[in-house]
Amino acid sequence: MSPHNPGTELVLKSRLHSPLDLSWISKIQVNQPAVLRRAQQIQARRTVKKEWQAAWLLKAVTFIDLTTLSGDDTYSNIQRLCYKAKYPIREDLLEALNMHDKGITTAAVCVYPARVCDAVKALKAAGCNIPVASVATGFPAGQTHLKTRLEEIKLAVEDGATEIDVVINRTLVLTGQWEGRCMS
Repeated sequence: MSPHNPGTELVLKSRLHSPLDLSWISKIQVNQPAVLRRAQQIQARRTVKKEWQAAWLLKAVTFIDLTTLSGDDTYSNIQRLCYKAKYPIREDLLEALNMHDKGITTAAVCVYPARVCDAVKALKAAGCNIPVASVATGFPAGQTHLKTRLEEIKLAVEDGATEIDVVINRTLVLTGQWEGRCMS
């Protein structure tokens, strides 16, 4: 299996065996008055109007990962999701905006690892190359052993996922154990 993100495996291995360096966090400085002023400016601005608003909304659709994380997903559910990813906006609306030939799709389809094959197959049958993302590493709580999480990632990639949405162990986060290695 060749890495999709060169260097990731090396970085992962080195981080697993070296201490976490949080020193950079203490060096961060925030100009709070400037941030608050900027936030007020954004709130006071007029919204985008007319055709520009439609353009921004259509662009926003292209950044969406259309997701199903239902425990009762079936191949037909995944097929419908993939069809919706390929055609996220009704054709008559796209025609009215003169955008019917622009190929507007969602950014990806996101499914559980066990459904990656179904999504890849459905997207291929639909004749599109929308990427398949998968939640992995014990989604949603990250409460599985490290070995299991890594295997789940490996299997999802082997099945065709091009993006893995990784979940960290929430217990470690909630208790501030940033260097924790529970269940490793």
